[in-house]
Amino acid sequence: MDFEMWVEKYRPKSLSEMVNQKEIVARLESFVKSQNVPHCIFAGPPGTGKTTAALCMARDLYGAAYREHLMELNASDERGINVVREKVKSFARVRTLGEIPFKILILDEADNMTRDAQQALRRTMEKYTVTCRFILIANYSGRILEPIQSRCAPFRFRYLKREDQAAHLRHVAEAEAVELRDDGADALYGVCGGDLRKSINSLQAAASLGKPVTAETVYSVAGRANPVDVHAMIATAIQGNFIEARKQLREMIIKYGVAGSDIIKQIHRDLFKLDIPEQWKIKLADAIGEVDFRLVEGGNEEVQLSALLAKLAEAGYKMKGD
Repeated sequence: MDFEMWVEKYRPKSLSEMVNQKEIVARLESFVKSQNVPHCIFAGPPGTGKTTAALCMARDLYGAAYREHLMELNASDERGINVVREKVKSFARVRTLGEIPFKILILDEADNMTRDAQQALRRTMEKYTVTCRFILIANYSGRILEPIQSRCAPFRFRYLKREDQAAHLRHVAEAEAVELRDDGADALYGVCGGDLRKSINSLQAAASLGKPVTAETVYSVAGRANPVDVHAMIATAIQGNFIEARKQLREMIIKYGVAGSDIIKQIHRDLFKLDIPEQWKIKLADAIGEVDFRLVEGGNEEVQLSALLAKLAEAGYKMKGD
């Protein structure tokens, strides 16, 4: 079975096929209908369809030969002022032949462009608006100069909803004859959030094992501990059984190959679901933050995580005393 290039294979080909982002799709479809596109900024988290939306709009606007009217640059690789002066300017100033009087230039990762390059881009956008429309794609729109933002129509992409992501993953799994279990789909959302690109890649990695895609296989290939195991470890520690909790921690690290920083995040997430007094949640959240800082500063993972479990066990003893 061929598991190559799933993300590209199942990338939507038109705006009507886009997953979620209905309000944004409706606005872009109105641009296609009027055959008039302003300069745009597509901003939002990774894997939410920003680049796909730009390519789908171009395809809907120009038809099958859309690549003749389109240039796509990744500004994280080509981020200096010379790129704007040479590649961008050369493409923008040449008038296109066809029914649509302008071309489209997509600048992916535009928030990584240098300040000088953005200043040059600002002037180019002003000068060649008639012949070229710019679509700037960024994870953080605040890193783009305000004068450029004011010249663009803003589009804010959001992470996909659980049900939309699950529906698309099931479509991919059925097309590839992969058995995706319900707990596997839930685990993919837990690991990837609403990042569809990451979830498809994770599904591909899990499917490559040749087994049904379950929560266990997803957590294994993602290098994340199963939340059930993390919850059990926390509960064991708070009950005062420090040695057993530490044993569970070591088993998780060996079983999933998970990094200490990831376990800290999962413990922090699970802490607020515990049925303990709020004052203890405050104290333990502070302890988790301290351990996380020490790990970032280069502390030994096993030592620091053991210290955190000791704090949880100590809190458990004190709560019993209360």
